[in-house]
Amino acid sequence: MELGIVGMPNVGKTTLFNALTMAHAEVASYPFCTIDRNVGMVEVPEERLWKLSELLSSPKTTPTVIEFVDIAGLVKGASQGEGLGNEFLGHIRNVDAIAHVVRCFEDENVAHVSARVDPVVDIDVVNSELMAADLKTVEKRLERVSRAAKTGAKEVLEEATFLEKLVDLLKSGTPVRETKLSEAEEKLMKEYQLLTRKSMLYVANISEDDLGNDDSPFLSEVRDTAQKHKAEVIVICAKLESELAELELEERKVFLAEMGLEQSGLEKLVVTSYNLLDLITFFTANENELRARTITRGTLAPQAAGKVHSDMEQGFIRAEVIHYEDLIAAGSLKAAKDHGLMHLEGKEYVARDGDMMYFRFQA
Repeated sequence: MELGIVGMPNVGKTTLFNALTMAHAEVASYPFCTIDRNVGMVEVPEERLWKLSELLSSPKTTPTVIEFVDIAGLVKGASQGEGLGNEFLGHIRNVDAIAHVVRCFEDENVAHVSARVDPVVDIDVVNSELMAADLKTVEKRLERVSRAAKTGAKEVLEEATFLEKLVDLLKSGTPVRETKLSEAEEKLMKEYQLLTRKSMLYVANISEDDLGNDDSPFLSEVRDTAQKHKAEVIVICAKLESELAELELEERKVFLAEMGLEQSGLEKLVVTSYNLLDLITFFTANENELRARTITRGTLAPQAAGKVHSDMEQGFIRAEVIHYEDLIAAGSLKAAKDHGLMHLEGKEYVARDGDMMYFRFQA
């Protein structure tokens, strides 16, 4: 999964990126410190994987990863090239989802491009620029398709009608993700790479003083705005996450407990992102390696096998499956098999979150 981190300049995007990825991208208190995008890989925190590793005495344990892309700050006029906006917007096109960081803290030492902190205005600027960029993309495509539509071809006429629908939608100020599409429209949509089609969550970046304070006016504004757009909100203190990133795992747990927090920002971001994209985790193991793998909910067993190797999908025969809870309760793989907890599944089996799967296939 690739997650793009966007927002206005100086909202804490790069600070959060550094904390999540242990990177050392430059951070400064002036706008456009970040010009080139920063990319970092992060292991997905998956407690079940490490419990399985201990139970199976696996010589090698490999978690799944998320790629975070820190994209330079967007300003009003970005879709017209302001602040190198066209280049920055281009960096978002290939990500799977967008984490929109919103500044919810006052700090006289960190400049704000609008000279005042206003989460609602910031959200509106970024969303408006994403929609404006999409409108340019759709209108350009419509111009080309309209010329081709003179031939009277049914498929071309249908696409022209769909593009006109998108133009009206975007001009009304509605992100594409908020409209329901038919199966045929979904297929067309994949070609366009529209920014507002991507799933989005809001990351409210608060100060340490506001940790645990649900009455923060800034936070309330972000939540109200997100609710209107039917979007998720997670609350993070990027500054605190930076401090956590410097600690060892056990120290981190103690620190979080002392702060009254159950999860780190990374854990919250990963869990919310997985839900947003409807992703689940399954596990595979052999004598050499235990591995976590990510798939979309509803994936059938052969396609899950294809995540291991394309040959497994093509030559799929069956899957031997043990649910995570059953394996942990049994205490060992042998005990699980002896108690009949491993079951054989065919091509129609829908993989479940937490499945341990052993694939049988014909090479």
